Amino acid sequence: MILVTGATGLVGSHLMISLLKENDKVKALYRSEKNMEKVKNVFAFKMQLPLFDKIIWIEGDITDIPSLNTAFENVTTVYHCAALISFDPKDEEKLRKVNIEGTANIVNCCIDFGVKKLCHVSSIAALGDTKEGETNITEDTDWNPEKNHGDYAITKYGAEMEVWRGFQEGLAVVIVNPGVIFGFGFPEQGSSVIFKSLKKGLPFYTKGRTGIIAVEDVVSCMILLMHKNINGQQFTLVAENPTLDAILFTIADGLNVKRPSIYANKTLTSIAWRLDWLLSKLIGKKRSFTRATAKSSHSVDTYDNSKVKSELDYTFKNMTSYFSTLLEAYK
Repeated sequence: MILVTGATGLVGSHLMISLLKENDKVKALYRSEKNMEKVKNVFAFKMQLPLFDKIIWIEGDITDIPSLNTAFENVTTVYHCAALISFDPKDEEKLRKVNIEGTANIVNCCIDFGVKKLCHVSSIAALGDTKEGETNITEDTDWNPEKNHGDYAITKYGAEMEVWRGFQEGLAVVIVNPGVIFGFGFPEQGSSVIFKSLKKGLPFYTKGRTGIIAVEDVVSCMILLMHKNINGQQFTLVAENPTLDAILFTIADGLNVKRPSIYANKTLTSIAWRLDWLLSKLIGKKRSFTRATAKSSHSVDTYDNSKVKSELDYTFKNMTSYFSTLLEAYK
């Protein structure tokens, strides 16, 4: 029996389709029936609606241990996809509770219930920091606690520490660190917000780099890594490392909307994050652009996917072609 946390999110929903197609028995942790409907839409889009009825839904929360006791009954494998994503410093306490404490609960339950293997979905935000003169980030790049990191990155790194603790206590684990994930479903969340912003007329762009990947590739790599005799290993999951302006221009062209036309240099983004902070104080606006995100928008670091490609002999989707398919579905 397989347990999927974060089952009502982008990765979780697409993961369940692949697992159920392999005739695996899947338990899915959910908090709201409303979110279950979004998952059903993904199954319908993938023409796999009959598989949706095979999911064993368990109401629960990774921060609520009693609900996890029910979820973990007869479970042998866990895919931990649940996490809180927020870049608002006001959400620091929530981020710590969900991402660190919640992951600690999952690890403890895995140990207590004799789970054979855990796959933890982390993020490239939790990978290390390059030294001066370096631009390539791998799984072995050291995390520098003295550098400025956002709360999301800190809590995802903290979650990884809980997983490594479980490994030290005898739990078989594998960690994946996906880049920005694109995929069908959940138009109000994650990377899909970029589409919405461009349709509204996003004016600014920067030229920093980031790692991106299709959700189908994330899911495929997770399953392959769990099937192989791999334990205590971490894998960066990115297909490409494009510049941010290239991503925005590609999506804008696909949506037939105006490209962002104002280059936001470091001075402008420095002003922007301070203005965002001021508005949060004056009118209670939720933070969307912080000092950490301003810095990352100009980063030239690239994320190295050679380890997973070598281990799995895997070829990632071409993201330009993938965007074309995704944009047709979005429109």
